[in-house]
Amino acid sequence: MILPKHIPIGARIVVRTLIGVDENDGREKYRDYVGHVTGWDGRTLTMLRDESANGRRKAEIVSVDATSIVRLKPVPERPRFTTPRI
Repeated sequence: MILPKHIPIGARIVVRTLIGVDENDGREKYRDYVGHVTGWDGRTLTMLRDESANGRRKAEIVSVDATSIVRLKPVPERPRFTTPRI
């Protein structure tokens, strides 16, 4: 994939990375990260990964090597739900 020269800080993106080939079935395996960009120098993407929707995984800073990026695209902000008043 041809990566952009500039990614705006604060942009919410999804990044798909190649993590290797499964020994059992011979298929490529991927990992997705969704979050906000905190830095991009053309070699390493740093982002604040969103916490999981069910709350099991907390938000965290991740660094992704550019050579492992397979796909990168912007995504809309997660909707904020409010508790209805009774």
